[in-house]
Amino acid sequence: MNTAFPEILIDISEPYSFSKEGLEQIKRNRWAKNQWPLIYFIDSKGQKKECYIGESTHAITRITSHLANKRKAALDQILLIGSDWFNKSATLDIESSLIRYMSAEGSYDLMNGNYGLQTHNYYERKIYREIFTRIWEQLIERQVVRRSLTDIENSQIFKYSPYKSLNEDQYSSLLEILDGLTTKQSNRIFVKGSAGTGKTILATYLMKLLKSDIGVADNEEELDSSNGTLREIRYIRQFQQQYTNARIGLVIAMDSLRATLKDVFRKVPNLNAGMVISPSDTFKGPKYDLLIVDEAHRLRQYKNISWMGAFKKNNEKLGLDNTGTELDWILRNSKNQIFFYDRDQEVRPSDVDESRFLDLLSNKATLKLKLCSQMRVLGGSDYITFVDELLRLERETTDQFKVDEYELKVFDSIIDMQHMLQEREREYGLCRMIAGYSWPWSSKEDKEAMDIEIEGIHFQWNQISRDWINSPTAVNEIGCIHTTMGYDLNYGAVIFGPEISYNSAKQCIEVDPDQYHDKYGKQGVDSKQLKDYIINIYKNMMYRGIRGTFVYACDAALREYLKQHIPVYNVKPGTFKILSAEEAFDNNRAVAFVDILAAAGSFSDNQLSERQQWIELPNDIKDKSKYFVCKVIGESMNKIIENGSYCLFRRDTGGSREGKVVLVQSTDIQDADFGSGYTVKKYHSIKQITEEGWQHKSIILKPFSDDPSYRDIELSEDALLSLKVLGIFEQVL
Repeated sequence: MNTAFPEILIDISEPYSFSKEGLEQIKRNRWAKNQWPLIYFIDSKGQKKECYIGESTHAITRITSHLANKRKAALDQILLIGSDWFNKSATLDIESSLIRYMSAEGSYDLMNGNYGLQTHNYYERKIYREIFTRIWEQLIERQVVRRSLTDIENSQIFKYSPYKSLNEDQYSSLLEILDGLTTKQSNRIFVKGSAGTGKTILATYLMKLLKSDIGVADNEEELDSSNGTLREIRYIRQFQQQYTNARIGLVIAMDSLRATLKDVFRKVPNLNAGMVISPSDTFKGPKYDLLIVDEAHRLRQYKNISWMGAFKKNNEKLGLDNTGTELDWILRNSKNQIFFYDRDQEVRPSDVDESRFLDLLSNKATLKLKLCSQMRVLGGSDYITFVDELLRLERETTDQFKVDEYELKVFDSIIDMQHMLQEREREYGLCRMIAGYSWPWSSKEDKEAMDIEIEGIHFQWNQISRDWINSPTAVNEIGCIHTTMGYDLNYGAVIFGPEISYNSAKQCIEVDPDQYHDKYGKQGVDSKQLKDYIINIYKNMMYRGIRGTFVYACDAALREYLKQHIPVYNVKPGTFKILSAEEAFDNNRAVAFVDILAAAGSFSDNQLSERQQWIELPNDIKDKSKYFVCKVIGESMNKIIENGSYCLFRRDTGGSREGKVVLVQSTDIQDADFGSGYTVKKYHSIKQITEEGWQHKSIILKPFSDDPSYRDIELSEDALLSLKVLGIFEQVL
């Protein structure tokens, strides 16, 4: 179905004064006057910018009610948004979207509560997503907001915002949780759900909901009249009456995710970073009225941890011996608990034994719920099931798994996978490589050390542990399960390391403990337990990608097994057309073709004259001035670039080039293939620390060839002065 409808008119009014006088003008607005479904945006002009977002078919009545609300009456102006295309379902959906994006955009403190935010499916919903995009673009033009939708979507505050719209599955569970806490007085609630079912979203939603200032909605005329919303409000009031100034904490065992959620809570009204706590923090202050435990499967026991002494002291505070766990601490230090749990995400022997959770589940007093809908992965629940069956060798078919909305590929070359991931990174952002703990973390102590070598390409592990996926160097590093668990990526590129292999004769997956370098992950466990942990690790890494997952296996037999079930990435030689400068003008697929062999001593923008040839690529290039094509001669890079290939390069603008394939120019280079001045090689820098900071000691340009006669080109001292990196290799055309 075509979702582009240029004839759709979106009418955003000029600002009306939010006052009794302004109300008289609003009564003449055609959408309000005719009681048409519309959306409104009320904001303040002061130093502290606040806003309130709503929708109604009875705008004049609703706005009159808002003016009677003391807090909202302090706002200054109101915009009305109308369209002939609006209906009640559409305005509810667009209102929810505005609340979600505005809460994460950062220009305003949102006055809205998060109650009643639900996702509804309705006729032609895709069209209304396009309408919402147009509304947001107009708000940017009017300088009401600053950030693009894509920028917001990649932010952590958006991904973990308590203003998320809940799907039917989540909303039903929410009402049961609220009913359990109030009417049924269930002091222990257990919510199971596999990766991507929205456990963390529901946990943060609950935190915001239970801390809502219900007094802002002075009367129920201001609320949506749907039964669900009013039920939420009444449950919240009942809970707040039972627990005046309730002490509530969100328990996160994992350091990185806890730090991320603390940052999110700092930016949400009525929440603060102190509400996000570790299991050890539950000992501080009086007993909690409610602890919400996200990722409960990562709670730890007294086993294979680096802080045994502190753990033992916490157990002793409660009169427990070494069998005490963080689960016991939570049960003892709170009156009510909500656990979000998935047994398939246990990845270390330090995780609390599943049997302890089964004991809780077997208790009749425990309220048991389950989330089923897939919220993260566009491949849906079918993809989650596929990955589980794939890695447990339980697939009953050898048909390759394909879903139109999800990009799943297995690669024969790590270089192809890296290049494809870089393309997706430029398009979507938040695309990361992740691997099993298959190599030592040498760069933890020596920041210049390279940790991982695959097919002659060197990489480093994640250089920070907390919030790694958002760090500026993450795109060139490889993360592990501990830096990605609980996070969403747009694309995940999963590397199955040498510790996991496929035995073709026995038709089984095997693991090699000697190749597994997480000492706390393998200490004191038998081979079956270790295999289960490693399988869970790779499953959960394959669940990270929202839009797609790329896969590479170091073990050739495992790669062949995966290729039976996953579509294989095939490098397809592109066809291209040579264009004149006139033909290339306004052609979004045209990039400059540069003849390196004809370039006499320099290579600059001055060469790109009207006599310059251009090449038309198969796909659009967003900024063609950043790219060029040249022909690569010789066999020195034949593992990735065949002799005579036409290659696309991205102009070098600085930043790290470590491990990348580059086109360089230097008067000190004598390359057997290109002759004097130019070469295409892998870039490696050796740095040294001086009193003024770091500097290059030498640059090594490394071949990547089947022919061992090719040698490294090493440039140092004065030779570095003449070195110029012209471009970064993107792909063979």
